[in-house]
Amino acid sequence: MAPTPEQLESWRYHLACSFPAVQAVFADCVAEAALVLSPAGMDAYLDGARALGKMGRGPEPVLAMLQEWPQVARIVGETALADVTAVLFAMQKSPNSGAMAPLLQTLAAVARRLQGPDPLRHYLRSVQEVMARTSVSIHGHHTTFASPGLPVLLAQAPHLLRVLTVAGFARWADYGARHYQHHPQRQCEYFSLQLTDSRAVLQRERHGTLLANVENQLSLTLRALWQINVPLCAYATGWGDKTTPAPWTTHHTPDDSICLPDVYDDLAGEYPIKGIDRYRLALAHMAAHRRWSQSLVADNLSPLQRLTIECLEDARVDHLLLRHYPGLHPLLLALHPRPAEGACDPLVASCLRHRLAMLSRALLDPQHDYQDLALNHCVATFHTLLADDESSTLAMQMLAIQHSTRTRRQSDQLGRVYFENTVVGYRDDNRHLWTFIEAGDEEDAFTEPPPADKAEEHGLPPRHYPEWDAASQTYRPDWVSVYEALHPSGDASYIDALLHRHAGLARELQRLLDLLKPQSRVRIRYQEDGSELDLDVALRSLIDWRAGAQPDPRILMSHRTDGRSIAVLVLLDLSQSLNDTVPGTGQTRLALSQEAVALLAWAINRLGDPFALAGFHSNTRHDVRYQHIKGFDEDWGDAPKARLAALKAEYSTRMGAAMRHAAHYLGAQKADKKLLLVLTDGRPSDVDVPDEAALVADTRQAVQELAQQGMHTHCISLDLLADAYVHDIFGHHATVVDRIEQLPERLTRLFVNLTK
Repeated sequence: MAPTPEQLESWRYHLACSFPAVQAVFADCVAEAALVLSPAGMDAYLDGARALGKMGRGPEPVLAMLQEWPQVARIVGETALADVTAVLFAMQKSPNSGAMAPLLQTLAAVARRLQGPDPLRHYLRSVQEVMARTSVSIHGHHTTFASPGLPVLLAQAPHLLRVLTVAGFARWADYGARHYQHHPQRQCEYFSLQLTDSRAVLQRERHGTLLANVENQLSLTLRALWQINVPLCAYATGWGDKTTPAPWTTHHTPDDSICLPDVYDDLAGEYPIKGIDRYRLALAHMAAHRRWSQSLVADNLSPLQRLTIECLEDARVDHLLLRHYPGLHPLLLALHPRPAEGACDPLVASCLRHRLAMLSRALLDPQHDYQDLALNHCVATFHTLLADDESSTLAMQMLAIQHSTRTRRQSDQLGRVYFENTVVGYRDDNRHLWTFIEAGDEEDAFTEPPPADKAEEHGLPPRHYPEWDAASQTYRPDWVSVYEALHPSGDASYIDALLHRHAGLARELQRLLDLLKPQSRVRIRYQEDGSELDLDVALRSLIDWRAGAQPDPRILMSHRTDGRSIAVLVLLDLSQSLNDTVPGTGQTRLALSQEAVALLAWAINRLGDPFALAGFHSNTRHDVRYQHIKGFDEDWGDAPKARLAALKAEYSTRMGAAMRHAAHYLGAQKADKKLLLVLTDGRPSDVDVPDEAALVADTRQAVQELAQQGMHTHCISLDLLADAYVHDIFGHHATVVDRIEQLPERLTRLFVNLTK
C-alpha cells in the first residue's frame, strides 16, 4: 500500500535533507522501503540517511543509502544497518570519506552474493582493514590522503564475490593491501586485476561450490521435493582456525530459515563428491527433520542423553529419507566418517563422541564390523523399531536413555575430548529438536531460575554469559544469567552533603585535575580535506597558479583537541558484607564506598572524561543483578546522585559475570583508553559454588578476556586479607586499602595516577 501524504511529509521532515536530487526520488525510495522495513527499521533507515546528509559529502551518499538499503535489508535483514553505519562513520572520520558512496552503491550487489548478515559483517570488516592498511604513508605515518585502491576494490567486490567466498575475498584483498601499501598506482592495478600476482592470488583462493551460485537450484529442489519454501541463508567459513559451525534450521520460529555454509569443496576419494551434492544432502537431511522429527523437552536430560538422542534421531530420519530416495545411500555413506574401533583411549580422553560416531555409522552401514556388544544391541533394537513402524522421536528418546545408561563411563567427564573422525558433515546442529522450559537446563542446578515476576522487576530479559571451569579448562556456555536495571532512586542531597564534607580534599585535588584537563585545540594545517580554509596557504597557492607554477592543493586545515581520550566504568561490589561497620568510624563499608565513588565521580566529571557507574550482586548463577547508577551518556546530576544515595548491599559476589557485562558497555565507547575500576571488599564467591577457588579462576579469566579486548582493569579491595588472592586475579593492577576510612582520598588519587 502506498504511503499517505501525511506519512511522506513526516518522513521528509525526519530526513531533513534539501538536496534537489534527493527530493526528486525521495517518495519512490521511501515507498519501496516501507514495503520491506518495520517501523523501527524505517526510523533507523531515515536516521542513517539524515546523518549522511549532514556529513558534507553532497547528495551521492544519501541517494545511495535511500536507493540501496531496502534491497539490502530484504536479503540480509534490517539489523545489518548497524554494521553498515559503523563502517560509514569510520570512513567519515578517516581520509576515505569519498568511498562512502561507492560502498553503498555496490552494497546490494554484494549482499545478493553473500546471502546473509554474517558474511556481510565479515565483508565490511575486510573493507575496514583494507582502508586502515592502505591509508599509511611510505614512512609509516598516518596521512590525510585517501586510500587510492579502496574505491577500486569496492567497485570490483560484486564480481570478485562471484568466484570467492567472503574469507577468500578478505585474504585476496589483504595481500594487495600489504604488498602495495606504499605504491598507490600498483595498488589500484592490483584491485582491478591488472597485475599477474593479483590474478594468481585470485586463482589460489578460488575453490568449491558457492551457495550464492546454486541457491536458486537448491530452493527449487526444496520446494519441488519437500514443499518447503523458506529462505536459504549463508554463514561465513574459512576464517583461520575458527571451527566451522554445522548447518542449522529454525523452523517453528518467526524467522524460519535454513542456514548453510557459504561454500562446500569438492571431495576426492573412492567416491568423489561435488559441492552441489553436499548441499543437496544437507538440505535433504534438514527437510527430513522438518517432516518427521518432533520437539522434545531438554530440561531433565543430561548432556550425554541429549547427544545420544540426537545421534539416533539423525539416523532415523536418514533411514526414512532413504525409503523415499534410495539413490542417496552411497552419497550418505561416503560423507559419513568411519571411526576405527579402539582408536580412542579412555584413559587419556573422553571417548563419548567417538562411541556415538561408531553407533551412527553402524546404524546406517549394514557392512560395519564393530564388535561392541552394547552398540550391536542398540543397532538391533533400532532396526526392530523401524521395521515395526514404531520409529518416532519419542521412541528414539527411550532407546537413547537406555543405551546411554549402559555405556556411560567415568572418563566421559574428562576435559580432553577425542574429536578425530567424528564429525558428520552433512548433518545440522539439531537446535530445532529441543525445547527449554527453564533458563538453565543442567541437572545440577542449585536453585530454580528467578520467577516471571522477578524478571519483570529487573525490566529487561537476561543476558547469558559463559563461566570458566578451571577443572576442565573450558567454558561453561551460557552458564550465568545477568539481569540489568536502573538502580532505584533516593535523595540526591545526601550525595551533595558527602561532597561538602570532603570540600577540603576537593580543593587539594583540584590542582592535580587542572594539570590533567584537556588543553586548547591544536590546528592541523596543509590538508586537502579539512573543516576550514587556511588563508595563508590559499593565497600562496593562488600566487603560484597565476605565476604559472603548480599550486599546493593542501589549502584546508582542521583542528583536534590536544587532550585525553579515556572512558571509565566504575563497578561496585554490592554484596552483603558491605553492611559491616568499619571499626573506629561508626560508618559501614557501604557508606564509605558511597563517599569514595561520589568524590571520584566529581573528579572524573571535572576532567570531562566519559564515565559510568554500576553495581552488582548475585544470588546463584541464575540471578546476577547488574544495576546502572550512571550511564556514559548521562550527566553527573541529581538523577545518578539519587541512585548512588539509595545503594543497598545484599547477597553474594559473582564478579566474573558482572565484569563481562560491564565490558559490554565499556567496549562500545570510542576512546583510546578504556578503564574498568572494580571496588570490592571480598573474594569472588556465591552460594551455589562450594569451591572458593572456582570463581577466583573465573574472574581471572574475565580479566584476561577484557585485556584481549583492549580494556584495562584495576581492582581496589577493602579486604585486609586480599593479598592472598587479589594479585592472583588482577596481577599488579590491584590496590589493597588497609585503612578503609582513607578510601575516598585513596580512590580518587589512584584514578588520577592511572589516567595521567
